[in-house]
Amino acid sequence: MSSAPSNKFLPSPKTVALRCSFRQGPIHLVQAGLINQVEELRWRVVFDGHYQFEDISPLPNGIQVNATTDDTKSPLLVAQVCESVASAVQARAKMGHLPVTLGGDHFRHPEVSISTYDHACVIWIDPHADINTIYSADCGKIHGMPLSFLLKLNPPAPSPDSRLVYIGLRDVEKGEKEILKKHRIKAFSMHEVDRYGIGKLTLDHVNLQRDCPTHLSFDLDALDPSVAPSTGTPAVHETGLLVALDLMEVKPTLADAGSVHQTVTVGCSLVRSTLGKSSI
Repeated sequence: MSSAPSNKFLPSPKTVALRCSFRQGPIHLVQAGLINQVEELRWRVVFDGHYQFEDISPLPNGIQVNATTDDTKSPLLVAQVCESVASAVQARAKMGHLPVTLGGDHFRHPEVSISTYDHACVIWIDPHADINTIYSADCGKIHGMPLSFLLKLNPPAPSPDSRLVYIGLRDVEKGEKEILKKHRIKAFSMHEVDRYGIGKLTLDHVNLQRDCPTHLSFDLDALDPSVAPSTGTPAVHETGLLVALDLMEVKPTLADAGSVHQTVTVGCSLVRSTLGKSSI
């Protein structure tokens, strides 16, 4: 029977705090019945709507959000948005809830888990490494940098012990490859996961004793758009260690009606499987 798993870090009743990072795309999953689907897995669900970025105070006169010496795009504005997201997620995490964020681009959600739970680890499923520093990025877009901030690589400095592992990388920039090699950050292909299982690969690498809180961040771009997902996410929930989940690149409004339906169906399926839905 599918149910909320026993969890070493979450008190009873097990509670999911669901929030959309913006108003448009991700809300399609909620409208498709995601809240009821999660409740059927015996989770209590608190739906916080979408982040109120509109309420962020404008920057003081005279401050230019695009003018930086390293060509980073709108750093002050992005910092305000990240702070807003982090505060909301951390508030729920400190209440013992499991934050589930449905969004577009990656924010710095894993940093909240790392700061809230001792020895938390991060599984990052994404075709992109998202670990550029402000110096290595060619385009200067901060949505390609969240993990460099998590590992405190801005300015470059030794990274902490390896608590990050990747699945599904296939579009990695030159500067990112150098960072991954320098800091010995492991990445596994989807083929390796299918062959050996997510537990043997990723969890053994960052959580060998199965005693560390786990933050799972899943970018829908990691999936082949022509097939249904088969990623082994149930293996994460079965450990009873999951403390946060991100589902990113949820942008069904950018596609035709058929693709919108597929994106919503796949997104809901991924959330359900991660939170305990059995395939039987």
